Formats: sequence, C-alpha cells, structure tokens
Amino acid sequence: MPPEPFRPQALQWQVFRGSEALRRHLLTRHQLRGKGWLRLLHDVYADARLERDHALKCRAALLRLPPEAVLAGPSAAYVHGVRHAATFRDDVHVIVPPTVRVGPQRGLSIHRMEIDTSDITTVAGVARTTPARTACDVATWFELDWAVSVIDALLGHGLLRPADLAAQVGHWVAAGRPGSRRAQLALALADGRAQSPPESRLRVRLVLAGLPKPVPQYPVPLPSGVTVHPDLAWPEFRVAVEYDGQWHGEPEQLHRDRRRLNQLAAEGWIVLHVTSRRLQYDFTGVVREIKAALVSRGWRP
Repeated sequence: MPPEPFRPQALQWQVFRGSEALRRHLLTRHQLRGKGWLRLLHDVYADARLERDHALKCRAALLRLPPEAVLAGPSAAYVHGVRHAATFRDDVHVIVPPTVRVGPQRGLSIHRMEIDTSDITTVAGVARTTPARTACDVATWFELDWAVSVIDALLGHGLLRPADLAAQVGHWVAAGRPGSRRAQLALALADGRAQSPPESRLRVRLVLAGLPKPVPQYPVPLPSGVTVHPDLAWPEFRVAVEYDGQWHGEPEQLHRDRRRLNQLAAEGWIVLHVTSRRLQYDFTGVVREIKAALVSRGWRP
C-alpha cells in the first residue's frame, strides 16, 4: 500500500488558506500539491478525506470573502438542508453589500446588494439568508420550475412556513423590489406536499403549459382500506399522474406502485405515467395526453 500523505495535526480535517500554511511552515509547496490535499478555490485547500459536497465549497468560499458576505440562494438552501439545491461542482452564491469591495472570483457567484439584518440568520458562525429570503432569491435568480422545487423542499422539510414566505413576498411587492413578480408566481405555485424535485418541476411545467393546478400526494381512500397518494391529482376530474423516476424502476417498488395504481384505476380514476425521459424529450406529448384525459372528464380549457 502507498504511504499515507503527510498531514500536520493542525491541518487534519480542515479547510485552510494555502498561503497561510506555507507562511507557518506547516507545508512546503511540494507537499501542498500532494494527494493529501484538495484544492477547492484559489489559495484554498482542504484535507482530501473530507466529503466533497456543497457545504465544503461554502467553507472554502467564506475563507476568501470578507465577514460581511452572506450565503444566499441555492447555497443558503443547501446549508438549510435542501440537498438537491447545489452540488460540489456548483458555484457558491453569496450576497455582499455594495460598499464592500470584492473582485470576481472563479467558483463564486457574487450578488452585490443591500440586505436587511432581518433577512440573515447565523448558525455555527456561518451567516446565510433566512429560508424566506432564500426562497425569494432562488425564484429571482433561477428558472421557475427549479426554483419552486427548492421552495417546495423548504416548505416540506418544515424549514419555511407558508406565512413567512407570503410575508416576505408581500414585503418585496410593496417595496417594488426587482424580482418581486417572479417571487409572487413562485409563491402561488409552491406546495410543500411534493415528495421529490422532479415531481415539483413537472407540476410547475404543467401549470405553465395551461393545465389546472394539480394537488400533490392527494389521499384517495380505497375500498380495501388502503389510502393511495398519487404524485399529482385533479380530484374533481378523477385524473392522476405518476412520475416514474429511476427508483421506481426497482422491481419490488415497481410491483407495489403498479398494484396500488391498478386499484386506483379500478375505482374510476384515469392514471397516467410520466417518465424522466418523456419529461425531458416529449413534454409536449405529456401535456397533450393529460389535457385529453382532463377534457374527457369535463374540464374545459
């Protein structure tokens, strides 16, 4: 087995500035380039044994930024607990007051704007935007369907209350803030009952395509005593849609899903299936099929 890389005690499991490690003679330049260390950003390194997730990137970014910087948007959502909001490869998003001078830096998305102290929360010494402010920023900066998937997760995980989000959006609208209209639309589309990001994105895209807003995870009691929860439902028309992601392809899960959905169909429901492939490559066909099912049950566009 190859020998373990040299790691001084002071740097083990840490994120650190390379220049500082050299200044303190903890490492040589040759050692800093070794396999024991992971370069995250310019002059920022980490113990290579640390998990490579977005939280690690955030730690690295904050070492390069002034103390006024606040994690925001998808980075704030990630550290609040929404794991699909950002990955190790994504830029770290921060808000910096206009009066603070920060140059552009690779791996960082810097948003220069004033931010109220009420929109900031600090946990373990790390400042990030509150969940409500995070939701509004995500809605302003990103595509609506993806933004709503993040907001759904904030709501579903109990990290954000609908009343707090409504108050934040109302404040933005009253103040004429840029992005307030997009935040309003995201608020109208968000639903914490969603069970997965693809389900959220499908729901938003269907509404934007002109279909009535479906109900996520609508409970349908069956005569057998079982209650099923289709991913999306239009109860008044007895039409349901199931999103079949990769995990649905597991044989045992597929068996359970098909059995319960067959029971739902036996009770007079139309049950349609949407795969990730169709969502990506044949969304027009998906909308056409769902529209036809709704029209057959009495919906009038």
